[in-house]
Amino acid sequence: MNFDLTQDQEMVIKMARDVVADVIAPRASEVDEKGEFPVENIKTLSELGLMGLTIPEEYGGTKMDNLTYAMVVEEIAKGCAATASIMSIHSSTTCVALLKFGTEEQKRKYLPGLANGKICAFALTEADSGSDAGSIKTSAVLDGDSYVLNGTKCFISNSGAADVYTIFAKTDKNNGTKGISAFIVEAGTPGLEIGKHENKMGIRGSLTCELIIDNLRIPKENLLGEEGKGFKIALATLDSARVGVGAQAVGIAQAAYETALAYAKERKQFGNPIIEFEGISFMLADMAMQIESARLLVHKAACASDAGKPFGKEAAMCKCLASDMAVQVCLNAIQILGGYGYMKEYPTERYLRDAKITQIYEGTNQIQRVVISNYLKK
Repeated sequence: MNFDLTQDQEMVIKMARDVVADVIAPRASEVDEKGEFPVENIKTLSELGLMGLTIPEEYGGTKMDNLTYAMVVEEIAKGCAATASIMSIHSSTTCVALLKFGTEEQKRKYLPGLANGKICAFALTEADSGSDAGSIKTSAVLDGDSYVLNGTKCFISNSGAADVYTIFAKTDKNNGTKGISAFIVEAGTPGLEIGKHENKMGIRGSLTCELIIDNLRIPKENLLGEEGKGFKIALATLDSARVGVGAQAVGIAQAAYETALAYAKERKQFGNPIIEFEGISFMLADMAMQIESARLLVHKAACASDAGKPFGKEAAMCKCLASDMAVQVCLNAIQILGGYGYMKEYPTERYLRDAKITQIYEGTNQIQRVVISNYLKK
Protein backbone atom coordinates (compact mmCIF):
# COMPACT_ATOMS: atom_id res chain seq x y z
CA MET A 1 0.00 0.00 0.00
CA ASN A 2 1.60 3.19 -1.24
CA PHE A 3 0.13 6.39 0.19
CA ASP A 4 2.40 8.69 -1.83
CA LEU A 5 0.69 10.77 -4.47
CA THR A 6 2.00 11.08 -8.01
CA GLN A 7 3.05 14.45 -9.36
CA ASP A 8 -0.11 14.61 -11.49
CA GLN A 9 -2.31 13.86 -8.48
CA GLU A 10 -0.61 16.53 -6.38
CA MET A 11 -1.02 19.06 -9.20
CA VAL A 12 -4.75 18.41 -9.60
CA ILE A 13 -5.41 18.47 -5.84
CA LYS A 14 -3.46 21.72 -5.49
CA MET A 15 -5.55 23.18 -8.30
CA ALA A 16 -8.70 22.19 -6.44
CA ARG A 17 -7.42 23.68 -3.16
CA ASP A 18 -6.50 26.93 -4.88
CA VAL A 19 -9.87 27.36 -6.58
CA VAL A 20 -11.64 26.54 -3.31
CA ALA A 21 -9.62 29.17 -1.45
CA ASP A 22 -9.91 31.84 -4.15
CA VAL A 23 -13.40 31.31 -5.56
CA ILE A 24 -15.58 28.70 -3.87
CA ALA A 25 -15.15 29.08 -0.10
CA PRO A 26 -15.60 32.90 -0.09
CA ARG A 27 -19.03 32.44 -1.71
CA ALA A 28 -20.22 29.46 0.34
CA SER A 29 -22.16 31.41 2.95
CA GLU A 30 -23.94 33.51 0.31
CA VAL A 31 -24.77 30.43 -1.78
CA ASP A 32 -26.29 28.81 1.32
CA GLU A 33 -28.20 31.89 2.41
CA LYS A 34 -29.72 32.65 -1.00
CA GLY A 35 -30.20 29.02 -2.01
CA GLU A 36 -29.03 29.88 -5.51
CA PHE A 37 -27.28 27.55 -7.93
CA PRO A 38 -23.56 28.58 -7.89
CA VAL A 39 -23.23 29.20 -11.62
CA GLU A 40 -19.82 30.85 -11.39
CA ASN A 41 -18.40 28.04 -9.25
CA ILE A 42 -19.45 25.39 -11.76
CA LYS A 43 -18.24 27.50 -14.67
CA THR A 44 -14.83 27.84 -13.04
CA LEU A 45 -14.61 24.11 -12.28
CA SER A 46 -15.53 23.35 -15.90
CA GLU A 47 -12.89 25.72 -17.24
CA LEU A 48 -10.28 23.97 -15.09
CA GLY A 49 -11.37 20.56 -16.33
CA LEU A 50 -12.55 19.44 -12.90
CA MET A 51 -16.09 18.69 -14.09
CA GLY A 52 -14.65 16.21 -16.57
CA LEU A 53 -12.44 14.18 -14.24
CA THR A 54 -14.42 10.98 -14.86
CA ILE A 55 -14.58 11.45 -18.67
CA PRO A 56 -11.76 10.17 -20.93
CA GLU A 57 -9.83 12.61 -23.10
CA GLU A 58 -11.20 11.03 -26.30
CA TYR A 59 -14.62 12.37 -25.25
CA GLY A 60 -13.34 15.80 -24.25
CA GLY A 61 -12.66 15.09 -20.57
CA THR A 62 -9.64 15.23 -18.30
CA LYS A 63 -9.88 11.64 -17.05
CA MET A 64 -8.05 10.93 -13.79
CA ASP A 65 -8.18 7.91 -11.53
CA ASN A 66 -11.08 7.58 -9.10
CA LEU A 67 -8.81 8.16 -6.11
CA THR A 68 -7.84 11.58 -7.45
CA TYR A 69 -11.48 12.34 -8.19
CA ALA A 70 -12.47 11.45 -4.61
CA MET A 71 -9.73 13.67 -3.20
CA VAL A 72 -10.84 16.58 -5.39
CA VAL A 73 -14.47 16.18 -4.26
CA GLU A 74 -13.27 16.23 -0.64
CA GLU A 75 -11.36 19.48 -1.20
CA ILE A 76 -14.35 21.17 -2.83
CA ALA A 77 -16.70 19.96 -0.08
CA LYS A 78 -14.45 21.63 2.49
CA GLY A 79 -15.17 24.93 0.79
CA CYS A 80 -18.80 24.48 -0.29
CA ALA A 81 -20.75 21.26 0.10
CA ALA A 82 -23.42 22.38 -2.39
CA THR A 83 -20.83 22.85 -5.11
CA ALA A 84 -19.25 19.48 -4.30
CA SER A 85 -22.66 17.83 -4.45
CA ILE A 86 -23.37 19.30 -7.89
CA MET A 87 -19.98 18.14 -9.16
CA SER A 88 -20.24 14.68 -7.61
CA ILE A 89 -23.76 13.97 -8.90
CA HIS A 90 -22.76 15.23 -12.35
CA SER A 91 -19.54 13.24 -12.54
CA SER A 92 -20.52 9.95 -10.91
CA THR A 93 -24.08 9.32 -12.15
CA THR A 94 -25.04 10.11 -15.76
CA CYS A 95 -21.43 10.51 -16.91
CA VAL A 96 -20.50 7.11 -15.46
CA ALA A 97 -23.69 5.51 -16.78
CA LEU A 98 -22.94 6.76 -20.30
CA LEU A 99 -19.37 5.50 -20.13
CA LYS A 100 -20.33 2.06 -18.86
CA PHE A 101 -23.54 1.42 -20.77
CA GLY A 102 -23.84 3.96 -23.58
CA THR A 103 -23.31 3.28 -27.26
CA GLU A 104 -20.35 4.91 -29.00
CA GLU A 105 -22.76 7.30 -30.68
CA GLN A 106 -24.30 8.29 -27.33
CA LYS A 107 -20.88 8.84 -25.77
CA ARG A 108 -19.72 11.09 -28.60
CA LYS A 109 -22.98 13.00 -28.62
CA TYR A 110 -23.23 13.80 -24.91
CA LEU A 111 -19.93 13.38 -23.07
CA PRO A 112 -17.93 16.24 -24.68
CA GLY A 113 -20.59 18.74 -23.60
CA LEU A 114 -20.79 17.25 -20.10
CA ALA A 115 -17.01 17.54 -19.79
CA ASN A 116 -17.06 21.20 -20.77
CA GLY A 117 -19.83 23.11 -19.07
CA LYS A 118 -23.06 21.19 -19.46
CA ILE A 119 -24.62 19.58 -16.37
CA CYS A 120 -26.42 16.27 -15.96
CA ALA A 121 -28.92 14.78 -13.51
CA PHE A 122 -30.04 11.30 -12.51
CA ALA A 123 -33.81 10.83 -12.20
CA LEU A 124 -34.73 7.65 -10.34
CA THR A 125 -36.60 8.66 -7.15
CA GLU A 126 -40.36 9.08 -7.03
CA ALA A 127 -42.71 10.10 -4.23
CA ASP A 128 -43.70 6.49 -3.48
CA SER A 129 -40.42 4.83 -4.43
CA GLY A 130 -37.32 5.99 -2.63
CA SER A 131 -35.43 3.03 -1.21
CA ASP A 132 -37.77 0.66 -3.10
CA ALA A 133 -36.68 1.65 -6.60
CA GLY A 134 -38.44 -1.33 -8.12
CA SER A 135 -41.81 0.27 -7.39
CA ILE A 136 -41.36 3.30 -9.67
CA LYS A 137 -44.48 4.15 -11.68
CA THR A 138 -43.03 6.28 -14.48
CA SER A 139 -43.77 4.41 -17.70
CA ALA A 140 -42.09 4.16 -21.09
CA VAL A 141 -44.01 2.74 -24.05
CA LEU A 142 -42.44 1.99 -27.44
CA ASP A 143 -44.44 3.71 -30.17
CA GLY A 144 -42.89 3.14 -33.58
CA ASP A 145 -39.40 4.61 -33.54
CA SER A 146 -39.98 6.48 -30.28
CA TYR A 147 -40.52 5.89 -26.58
CA VAL A 148 -43.26 7.86 -24.85
CA LEU A 149 -42.62 8.52 -21.14
CA ASN A 150 -45.12 9.56 -18.48
CA GLY A 151 -44.71 10.04 -14.74
CA THR A 152 -43.30 12.27 -12.03
CA LYS A 153 -39.90 12.23 -10.34
CA CYS A 154 -39.04 13.99 -7.08
CA PHE A 155 -35.93 15.10 -5.16
CA ILE A 156 -33.88 15.14 -8.37
CA SER A 157 -30.53 16.82 -7.72
CA ASN A 158 -29.26 19.25 -10.38
CA SER A 159 -32.70 19.31 -12.03
CA GLY A 160 -33.57 22.77 -13.24
CA ALA A 161 -29.90 23.36 -14.07
CA ALA A 162 -29.21 20.12 -15.94
CA ASP A 163 -28.81 19.89 -19.71
CA VAL A 164 -29.02 16.08 -19.83
CA TYR A 165 -31.07 13.69 -17.68
CA THR A 166 -30.94 9.95 -17.17
CA ILE A 167 -34.57 9.02 -16.52
CA PHE A 168 -35.63 5.59 -15.29
CA ALA A 169 -39.02 4.25 -16.32
CA LYS A 170 -40.93 0.98 -16.49
CA THR A 171 -41.01 -0.63 -19.93
CA ASP A 172 -42.67 -3.68 -18.33
CA LYS A 173 -44.83 -2.70 -15.36
CA ASN A 174 -45.37 -6.33 -14.33
CA ASN A 175 -41.73 -7.37 -14.06
CA GLY A 176 -40.47 -5.49 -10.97
CA THR A 177 -36.87 -4.32 -11.18
CA LYS A 178 -36.39 -6.32 -14.39
CA GLY A 179 -38.97 -4.10 -16.06
CA ILE A 180 -37.00 -0.87 -15.52
CA SER A 181 -35.15 0.80 -18.39
CA ALA A 182 -32.97 3.91 -18.57
CA PHE A 183 -33.30 6.76 -21.06
CA ILE A 184 -31.25 9.80 -22.00
CA VAL A 185 -33.35 12.95 -22.19
CA GLU A 186 -32.21 16.43 -23.11
CA ALA A 187 -33.51 19.46 -21.24
CA GLY A 188 -36.07 21.37 -23.24
CA THR A 189 -37.59 18.27 -24.79
CA PRO A 190 -41.37 18.83 -25.03
CA GLY A 191 -43.09 16.97 -22.21
CA LEU A 192 -40.26 17.44 -19.70
CA GLU A 193 -41.09 20.15 -17.18
CA ILE A 194 -39.46 21.32 -13.97
CA GLY A 195 -41.89 21.24 -11.07
CA LYS A 196 -41.50 22.22 -7.45
CA HIS A 197 -38.14 23.62 -6.35
CA GLU A 198 -37.42 22.16 -2.92
CA ASN A 199 -36.50 24.49 -0.05
CA LYS A 200 -33.83 22.41 1.68
CA MET A 201 -32.18 22.26 5.07
CA GLY A 202 -28.67 22.00 3.62
CA ILE A 203 -26.66 22.03 0.37
CA ARG A 204 -29.05 24.82 -0.50
CA GLY A 205 -27.16 25.91 -3.62
CA SER A 206 -27.68 22.50 -5.19
CA LEU A 207 -31.00 22.60 -7.03
CA THR A 208 -33.41 19.80 -6.10
CA CYS A 209 -36.63 19.76 -8.08
CA GLU A 210 -39.60 17.71 -9.15
CA LEU A 211 -39.65 16.48 -12.76
CA ILE A 212 -43.01 16.29 -14.52
CA ILE A 213 -42.95 13.91 -17.49
CA ASP A 214 -46.03 14.29 -19.68
CA ASN A 215 -46.14 12.41 -22.99
CA LEU A 216 -42.41 12.92 -23.38
CA ARG A 217 -41.43 11.50 -26.77
CA ILE A 218 -37.80 10.56 -27.44
CA PRO A 219 -36.13 8.52 -30.20
CA LYS A 220 -35.61 4.86 -29.34
CA GLU A 221 -31.89 5.55 -29.81
CA ASN A 222 -32.08 7.35 -26.46
CA LEU A 223 -32.50 4.05 -24.65
CA LEU A 224 -29.42 3.63 -22.44
CA GLY A 225 -28.23 0.04 -22.44
CA GLU A 226 -30.91 -2.59 -23.02
CA GLU A 227 -34.58 -2.68 -22.17
CA GLY A 228 -35.09 -4.11 -18.70
CA LYS A 229 -31.50 -3.41 -17.63
CA GLY A 230 -32.19 -0.03 -16.04
CA PHE A 231 -32.03 -1.28 -12.47
CA LYS A 232 -28.65 -2.85 -13.14
CA ILE A 233 -27.47 0.48 -14.57
CA ALA A 234 -28.78 2.31 -11.51
CA LEU A 235 -27.01 -0.01 -9.08
CA ALA A 236 -23.69 0.15 -10.93
CA THR A 237 -23.92 3.93 -11.07
CA LEU A 238 -24.84 4.26 -7.40
CA ASP A 239 -21.68 2.38 -6.39
CA SER A 240 -19.60 5.16 -7.97
CA ALA A 241 -21.89 7.85 -6.57
CA ARG A 242 -21.52 6.51 -3.02
CA VAL A 243 -17.76 6.95 -3.14
CA GLY A 244 -18.41 10.58 -4.10
CA VAL A 245 -20.80 11.02 -1.17
CA GLY A 246 -18.21 9.53 1.18
CA ALA A 247 -15.68 12.06 -0.10
CA GLN A 248 -18.19 14.90 0.39
CA ALA A 249 -18.78 13.80 3.97
CA VAL A 250 -15.06 13.69 4.73
CA GLY A 251 -14.59 17.17 3.27
CA ILE A 252 -17.43 18.66 5.32
CA ALA A 253 -16.13 16.98 8.48
CA GLN A 254 -12.59 18.22 7.82
CA ALA A 255 -13.85 21.79 7.48
CA ALA A 256 -15.82 21.52 10.75
CA TYR A 257 -12.83 20.00 12.55
CA GLU A 258 -10.43 22.70 11.33
CA THR A 259 -12.86 25.42 12.45
CA ALA A 260 -13.20 23.84 15.90
CA LEU A 261 -9.45 23.29 16.23
CA ALA A 262 -8.63 26.91 15.37
CA TYR A 263 -11.28 28.17 17.79
CA ALA A 264 -10.06 25.92 20.61
CA LYS A 265 -6.55 27.31 20.25
CA GLU A 266 -7.75 30.92 20.48
CA ARG A 267 -10.68 30.79 22.90
CA LYS A 268 -9.57 31.26 26.50
CA GLN A 269 -11.44 30.27 29.65
CA PHE A 270 -10.05 30.22 33.19
CA GLY A 271 -6.89 31.81 31.81
CA ASN A 272 -6.03 29.10 29.26
CA PRO A 273 -6.94 28.20 25.66
CA ILE A 274 -9.74 25.67 25.88
CA ILE A 275 -7.68 23.14 23.92
CA GLU A 276 -5.64 22.73 27.12
CA PHE A 277 -8.65 21.11 28.79
CA GLU A 278 -9.04 17.37 28.27
CA GLY A 279 -12.76 17.67 27.73
CA ILE A 280 -12.01 19.63 24.56
CA SER A 281 -8.69 18.13 23.45
CA PHE A 282 -10.03 14.58 23.65
CA MET A 283 -13.04 15.58 21.51
CA LEU A 284 -10.67 16.98 18.91
CA ALA A 285 -8.49 13.87 19.05
CA ASP A 286 -11.53 11.68 18.42
CA MET A 287 -12.64 13.91 15.55
CA ALA A 288 -9.21 13.70 13.91
CA MET A 289 -9.15 9.89 14.21
CA GLN A 290 -12.68 9.49 12.87
CA ILE A 291 -12.00 11.71 9.85
CA GLU A 292 -8.78 9.90 8.98
CA SER A 293 -10.45 6.48 9.32
CA ALA A 294 -13.32 7.48 7.04
CA ARG A 295 -10.95 9.06 4.52
CA LEU A 296 -8.95 5.83 4.27
CA LEU A 297 -12.11 3.81 3.65
CA VAL A 298 -13.17 6.23 0.90
CA HIS A 299 -9.73 5.89 -0.66
CA LYS A 300 -9.89 2.10 -0.43
CA ALA A 301 -13.21 2.04 -2.29
CA ALA A 302 -11.86 4.41 -4.95
CA CYS A 303 -8.70 2.32 -5.38
CA ALA A 304 -10.74 -0.89 -5.72
CA SER A 305 -12.70 0.79 -8.51
CA ASP A 306 -9.46 1.91 -10.18
CA ALA A 307 -8.15 -1.66 -10.03
CA GLY A 308 -11.26 -2.95 -11.79
CA LYS A 309 -12.33 -4.95 -8.75
CA PRO A 310 -15.89 -5.21 -7.41
CA PHE A 311 -16.31 -2.34 -4.95
CA GLY A 312 -20.01 -2.31 -4.08
CA LYS A 313 -19.41 -3.36 -0.48
CA GLU A 314 -16.60 -0.84 0.00
CA ALA A 315 -18.70 1.91 -1.60
CA ALA A 316 -21.60 1.24 0.78
CA MET A 317 -19.25 1.05 3.75
CA CYS A 318 -17.41 4.29 2.99
CA LYS A 319 -20.61 6.20 2.29
CA CYS A 320 -22.28 4.95 5.48
CA LEU A 321 -19.33 5.33 7.82
CA ALA A 322 -18.17 8.69 6.45
CA SER A 323 -21.62 10.29 6.56
CA ASP A 324 -22.37 9.10 10.09
CA MET A 325 -18.94 10.36 11.09
CA ALA A 326 -19.49 13.75 9.43
CA VAL A 327 -22.72 14.42 11.32
CA GLN A 328 -21.09 13.55 14.64
CA VAL A 329 -17.96 15.61 13.94
CA CYS A 330 -20.11 18.61 13.00
CA LEU A 331 -22.13 18.23 16.21
CA ASN A 332 -18.89 18.13 18.20
CA ALA A 333 -17.56 21.19 16.38
CA ILE A 334 -20.70 23.13 17.34
CA GLN A 335 -20.29 21.95 20.94
CA ILE A 336 -16.68 23.13 21.06
CA LEU A 337 -17.69 26.57 19.79
CA GLY A 338 -20.55 26.66 22.29
CA GLY A 339 -23.06 29.43 21.67
CA TYR A 340 -21.00 30.76 18.77
CA GLY A 341 -21.26 27.40 17.01
CA TYR A 342 -25.04 27.75 16.99
CA MET A 343 -24.92 31.17 15.33
CA LYS A 344 -24.75 31.82 11.58
CA GLU A 345 -21.77 34.08 12.23
CA TYR A 346 -19.71 30.87 12.20
CA PRO A 347 -19.96 28.17 9.49
CA THR A 348 -20.34 25.22 11.87
CA GLU A 349 -24.16 25.23 11.80
CA ARG A 350 -24.00 25.17 7.98
CA TYR A 351 -21.59 22.24 8.05
CA LEU A 352 -24.06 20.25 10.14
CA ARG A 353 -26.98 21.06 7.86
CA ASP A 354 -24.91 20.10 4.82
CA ALA A 355 -23.59 16.89 6.41
CA LYS A 356 -27.04 15.50 7.15
CA ILE A 357 -27.93 14.86 3.50
CA THR A 358 -24.92 12.56 3.09
CA GLN A 359 -26.73 10.08 5.36
CA ILE A 360 -29.75 10.17 3.04
CA TYR A 361 -29.04 10.53 -0.66
CA GLU A 362 -27.61 7.87 -2.97
CA GLY A 363 -29.30 5.38 -0.64
CA THR A 364 -30.03 6.02 3.03
CA ASN A 365 -27.60 4.64 5.57
CA GLN A 366 -30.19 2.07 6.54
CA ILE A 367 -30.12 0.83 2.94
CA GLN A 368 -26.30 0.85 3.03
CA ARG A 369 -26.44 -1.51 5.98
CA VAL A 370 -28.78 -3.77 4.00
CA VAL A 371 -26.31 -3.74 1.10
CA ILE A 372 -23.37 -4.49 3.39
CA SER A 373 -25.30 -7.27 5.15
CA ASN A 374 -26.10 -8.88 1.80
CA TYR A 375 -22.41 -8.95 0.92
CA LEU A 376 -21.63 -10.52 4.29
CA LYS A 377 -24.23 -13.25 3.68
CA LYS A 378 -22.43 -14.19 0.48
